[in-house]
Amino acid sequence: MNSALRFLIPLILLTICITGCNDGSDSDSSQAESAATTGRLFGASFQTMNNPFFVDLGKGLKNELEANGDRLVILDAQFNSLKQKNDLSDLILQGAAGIFVNPVNWEGLKGSLLEASRKKVPIIIVDAPVKKADEELIVCTVASDNVRAGELAAQALAKVNPKARLVVLHLSVNKACIDRVEGFKTELEQHPEMKILDVQEAQGTTEGARPVMRDLIGRYPDLDAVFAINDPNALGVISALDSANKLDRVTIVTVDGSQAGIKAIQAGKLHSTSAQFPQEIGKIAAEKMLAHLKGESVDKEVKVRVELITAENAEQYLESH
Repeated sequence: MNSALRFLIPLILLTICITGCNDGSDSDSSQAESAATTGRLFGASFQTMNNPFFVDLGKGLKNELEANGDRLVILDAQFNSLKQKNDLSDLILQGAAGIFVNPVNWEGLKGSLLEASRKKVPIIIVDAPVKKADEELIVCTVASDNVRAGELAAQALAKVNPKARLVVLHLSVNKACIDRVEGFKTELEQHPEMKILDVQEAQGTTEGARPVMRDLIGRYPDLDAVFAINDPNALGVISALDSANKLDRVTIVTVDGSQAGIKAIQAGKLHSTSAQFPQEIGKIAAEKMLAHLKGESVDKEVKVRVELITAENAEQYLESH
């Protein structure tokens, strides 16, 4: 054996050994990566994640999709229509197998729906419907019975304050809120002694409601009731009334059924909330998407139950949810 071979043979054996070791490591790494990326990618775009309702809605979607071996990415539009449009474009470019959308603006989603349709990405709308004319571009809508939620709020208010002089805190770019106010006003027709003094936009947030309510307190010193379109709005109303030492004179009714809202009922600060079931909405929406992808027929509109929560059933509701 010449001197060159004496150096080459150990080098070849070492290379074989290293290669063999590396093969095993790469295989493990590939398997781990594969496990992390198996299943189809689904996306969800919500108007905000700064509301427990949407956190729970996302859980409902995620649990159902992951049980099927798929993955879900949730994006926060931060109440910004342009951000939602860009988020949806990104999800479509990533090849999402389907997308769940909670519209920031129910009249401003058509461009994104057309883009998804061209790429054959199915869209399911959750919580807040889109325009009737745009429904041909979506698989279906899964949302609470928001008209009924508004009716329940008005009925609850009429029982304790049948001559209420009230204000409404609205979010009129959101169809779910439009339906709630419509249901509330329809029920009020049965109670002619109740009067709406004003309707104001309050962004659907605690921070948005607080200054609006402060202004309303100054303009309508005799107001004694408020219909806030969701629990975060109602919490802002409570804060403003508390600061003005008027909380004990005003009856507040709202919609959502969040933990914070129900605790406010138990504390005597909020009269009632028409509870929604966001995890149920998410679960049903995911089931509809999976059925659609299997080629099964899907109902165009699915309404999910709502339930009035007052001091009488607040504890029971918290224990069961």
